[in-house]
Amino acid sequence: MTDPEATQEGRVDRASLIVHATADVVYRAFEDPDAFILWLPPQGMTGRLLRYEFREGGNYEIELTYRTDTPAGTAKTTENSDLSRGTFLEIVPAHRIVMSVEFDSGDPAFAGTMIMTWTFESHGPSTWVTVAAAQVPPGIAAPDHETGLAASLENLARYLG
Repeated sequence: MTDPEATQEGRVDRASLIVHATADVVYRAFEDPDAFILWLPPQGMTGRLLRYEFREGGNYEIELTYRTDTPAGTAKTTENSDLSRGTFLEIVPAHRIVMSVEFDSGDPAFAGTMIMTWTFESHGPSTWVTVAAAQVPPGIAAPDHETGLAASLENLARYLG
């Protein structure tokens, strides 16, 4: 759901889900690059890590490619792919991961740096995982973005299930 009061930092898109795994196990699904790229891509996409330095100040580069049944021109970088890069700004093991995201796109509607914050709140053997994306570029439709965020969380839950 979009936060209409987030005027100073722009639009904020959010998704949350209870994952049936401890916060430590959820955190390891981010820490392990092979695991991360398996569950991150939303439905209809595949992923590839070009760089992944999981540490504060570390950089990453991710390519997400739409499957062939997606209309041409849907993606931000090429007709069927999104290339993004960023930096891990804050890592608090088993609690929070904050990362910058910049899309490689010639379209100014996708310009700027989005900040994604993943939080993990323990609930016994399960974890409430929330992702909040702030400063979302205006070219990303809120309903589509929230659907994609929720899909990544569902993938995470399936991966850890």
